[in-house]
Amino acid sequence: MNVVVPDYYADFACLQSACRHNCCIGWEIDIDDDTLDLYRGIPAPFGERLGRHISEDGAPHFVLDERERCPFLNEDNLCDIILALGEDALCDICTEHPRFYNEWSDRTEVGLGLACEAAGHLVLGRSEPMVLIGEPSSDPLLLLRDRLLAVLQDRTVPLAERLARLLAHCHAEAPSADMGVWATKLLALERLDEAWTGRLLDLQKRWECLDLAAFDRVIATRQTEYEQFAVYLLYRHFTAENAADACATFVVLGVTLLYYLGAVQWEETGQFTLDDQVELARLFSSEIEYSDENMAFFLDA
Repeated sequence: MNVVVPDYYADFACLQSACRHNCCIGWEIDIDDDTLDLYRGIPAPFGERLGRHISEDGAPHFVLDERERCPFLNEDNLCDIILALGEDALCDICTEHPRFYNEWSDRTEVGLGLACEAAGHLVLGRSEPMVLIGEPSSDPLLLLRDRLLAVLQDRTVPLAERLARLLAHCHAEAPSADMGVWATKLLALERLDEAWTGRLLDLQKRWECLDLAAFDRVIATRQTEYEQFAVYLLYRHFTAENAADACATFVVLGVTLLYYLGAVQWEETGQFTLDDQVELARLFSSEIEYSDENMAFFLDA
């Protein structure tokens, strides 16, 4: 099987205890059957500790503590399972996060999700266009996707024009430019993080009176951040299951939301750094991309 990855993929490294938004906090972590069998065979005392903190009610999973932390995330934000048993003892979800996989008839495409801040810095902070590493495909959908990636990375034209060309190539409609409406729609969906709720409420209230010309001057030399975000969204969500026009519209909507959320933050705080951009992308990814229901809503809409 041909495995394809972005050229930055091999550079990914977990921030471990330095991570500000640990993936072991706030997420229910399911345990695959093979790993569960491994844990059942671990002798005491660590085996007993594993047993106390695993629930098999429904899909087997770790029971989060009162702070919504994985019971094996210690006070140094390191994993006690790794410290006691090694990385090979992690369940599949812990091993693979933040990777995602898209299966095609002749290849598996792998990427890094932006719900992870380390991945966010790696993807949004790079200046070079993304290149896919792996054997090319003759699949008509993937050939179209590759042309669309080339459109998004054509730096001879402004990014706004590239996004318009993306829509045109897919015969897709531009999403509504009314960010108040989109903020209201997002607030009606399932939400996990109060920070995301606060951002949406601010967007709903302030979007029409933003000084976008001033914000454009702030980010004039940072257009690659939005390009990389668009390329990431297209690579992740252009699949055989998702219609090309719906995917293109979702990409444009995602970039537009990121832009307006950044403008709101800049007006409120007077600054907007790459760290801020990564955090906005992390919130978007966590709240939208990691919810099947929320993704379905946008692709259907």
